[in-house]
Amino acid sequence: MTDPRLTRLAASLPATVPFVGPETMEREAGEAFRARLGANESVFGPSPKAVAAMEKAAAESWKYGDSLSHDLRHAIAAHHDVDPAHVLVGEGIDGILGNLVRLTVAEGDDVVTSAGAYPTFNYHVTGFGGTLHKVPFRGDHEDPDALVDKAVETGAKLVYISNPDNPMGSWHDGATIAAMLDRLPDTCLLVLDEAYADFAPEEAIPDIASTDTRVIRTRTFSKAYGLAGARVGYAIGPVDLIAAFDRVRNHFGMTRVSQDGAVAALADRDWLEKVRRDVERSKARMSEIAAGNGLRALPSATNFVAIDCGRDGGFAREVMLALIARGVFVRMPGVSPLDRCIRITCGTDGDMDVLAETLPLALEDAARNVR
Repeated sequence: MTDPRLTRLAASLPATVPFVGPETMEREAGEAFRARLGANESVFGPSPKAVAAMEKAAAESWKYGDSLSHDLRHAIAAHHDVDPAHVLVGEGIDGILGNLVRLTVAEGDDVVTSAGAYPTFNYHVTGFGGTLHKVPFRGDHEDPDALVDKAVETGAKLVYISNPDNPMGSWHDGATIAAMLDRLPDTCLLVLDEAYADFAPEEAIPDIASTDTRVIRTRTFSKAYGLAGARVGYAIGPVDLIAAFDRVRNHFGMTRVSQDGAVAALADRDWLEKVRRDVERSKARMSEIAAGNGLRALPSATNFVAIDCGRDGGFAREVMLALIARGVFVRMPGVSPLDRCIRITCGTDGDMDVLAETLPLALEDAARNVR
């Protein structure tokens, strides 16, 4: 029964959970995962300097966090060599996307994304009554031309693309992304999700000025910086758009602990380089494990690898479920033909040992279950 106090829009929405959390799955199974490799967190953890900063800040948790995230915002601005007025700090990219959609999308407004791309963006668009238009991937890449064509066709308010991409780990060169801007309608904003930019090759990052009014770029501390549980993301965009977030954002949503941890994490470049090396080593090991089982690991510019299971989505789902049953948390794309793959986050040497042990068994289970 629907609560009669809900708005018409809220009452019409399905009860959607973009991602079932691993903790939920562990409670249902009654045991912890042996290897947590499904959420693209950094199992290598945050910088010890960030941990120390958060421990120190924890003693002052009786205080609200700085509502302007001043120190963190200025540190991010210095890192990117932009004016702080172009920087927004928020509760992860998810929180920023929710507020962006709230600011720009009214009921019935058109929004363009890729079928199989990040589902939380879709969740926000649907939650505010927007109309989603999805274009297919081209091969294992999001299709910039198709996204722009659909935006022109529909007069979309927003068009979303991630680069590097989730869930496939693919990427476009920066010039390809920048070229999208010249073809978008004047009323359309490009939402460029760069959550995995810290793992990407230099040529994947577009040269776009922070003053460009046609785009907003989002980054996160959840991946390379190992602070997924701290919920720290940021956006870089034109001043007027960034300032508009003050009209809708939760001004005390960023904790003191999270802000101080992110400032320290951003400053520790040595730790970031170590994580990058760990990720590359894990990707190489994952490719070896996949090849040893007759599978193919797709090239990746992220901290995860999409492994092509060689058949259709039904078979890949059985492989995923068999791995989960053996204590290995992984996920998979939700749209064909991307769903021929399972997606595995980079992990420690121990994690990779568990994967090497369980993957052949999971493939055997899947082969029995799918004829």
